[in-house]
Amino acid sequence: MNKSLNLAVYVFVMLLVFSCKEAKKEDDNAEPVKEVQILSAKDILGNPDYLAISYGGYREKQREVQPTLSELKEDMKILSAMGVKVLRTYNVHFAHAENVLKAITELKKEDETFEMYVMLGIWIDCENAFNWENGEPNHNAESERNPVEVKTAVDLAKQYSDIVKVLAVGNEAMVKWATSYYVEPWIILKWVNHLQDLKASGELPADLWITSSDDFSSWGGGDPMYHTEELKKIANAVDYISMHTYPYHQSHYNSDFWKVPENEADFSDKEKIDAAMLRALDFAKRQYDSVSNYMTSIGVNKPIHIGETGWASTSNGHYGKDGSRATDEYKLGLYYNHLRAWTNKEKISCFYFEAFDEKWKDAQNPLGSENHFGLINLKGEAKYPLWDRVDEGIFEGLARNGKPITKTYNGNLDDLMKDVRVPNTKYPKD
Repeated sequence: MNKSLNLAVYVFVMLLVFSCKEAKKEDDNAEPVKEVQILSAKDILGNPDYLAISYGGYREKQREVQPTLSELKEDMKILSAMGVKVLRTYNVHFAHAENVLKAITELKKEDETFEMYVMLGIWIDCENAFNWENGEPNHNAESERNPVEVKTAVDLAKQYSDIVKVLAVGNEAMVKWATSYYVEPWIILKWVNHLQDLKASGELPADLWITSSDDFSSWGGGDPMYHTEELKKIANAVDYISMHTYPYHQSHYNSDFWKVPENEADFSDKEKIDAAMLRALDFAKRQYDSVSNYMTSIGVNKPIHIGETGWASTSNGHYGKDGSRATDEYKLGLYYNHLRAWTNKEKISCFYFEAFDEKWKDAQNPLGSENHFGLINLKGEAKYPLWDRVDEGIFEGLARNGKPITKTYNGNLDDLMKDVRVPNTKYPKD
């Protein structure tokens, strides 16, 4: 080989070595590829880093007026700033649920760190529910809408499998006081089994969890009338128990815990209120324990999470100043903080009810309590339990309906306390 050829080979080899070194240097300096972690319901539920909440987001008096995609996205950002990463919806027969999933999908594309999951509700009711022109509700037969609702939820769970982690068959659909629409347990069992079969066949993800979200009594924690073979079958068929507890409502209907005991008679008003809210927390704990104890008694060992609990800030009814006086933002704040502290410590997911006030729920009565369970009102004002979060600046740069998130009462606790009353049980009850 001549000298010219040797020189050319040498130059080529050196260039190749230099190129490889530069490529390695670029690789070393490159951002590491972020590994996408796929979480399941098992990973999320009971994890204090994944706070849960019930979400509607309706702004108007009619649900037919759906929140827009941009409105849903601004709500998602607000909730994410609060540390909420799991939402509960209630039905799929409006566009709302699908649009929530679309909003989350868009936010994930815009920001790879954005994280939000959904417990997708499937509304189940009986024949002639809410439609008595066709006759009285037939609780042992189901609405013709149920199969459509289930199929729609299945389609959404498949399409958005990265977001939908739980399907909940029915909302308070078995409890007997839901006289307008409740169904007998065999109907819930039928659809739970149907969804579990779809998982077994591979049509739905194997790690998708199936439950039914119902009152604590429907899960065996109350009246023995619910202790049926069908309930046992449901408990064995679901992946976890989703129970509701409402000390707020029980301040009227089951008020023994709400009455100021004799040994607190000399307490200041604030001390009486603070003590009452600790009793409210204990009431919720007892209902949770009653479900747990019943499940143990029938040999069911599954996670139990709270599918719903909450406290209203306004009421002109049973819970207002002429009733149990349970209603104000101070008590709401104590209940919320007590619940979060307890459930986070015990690793219980708590789908707190609810994120934002919604005025469609009692559209004819603006001061009705059902309109005022939100942590943020329709003016974009954070209620008392979130005042500290406003001070921390977590809502900086965020808005709802064009309004920045501010505090109710302009953050003046003295003004708030003027609307706070000591618990009352001495009033006529109908």
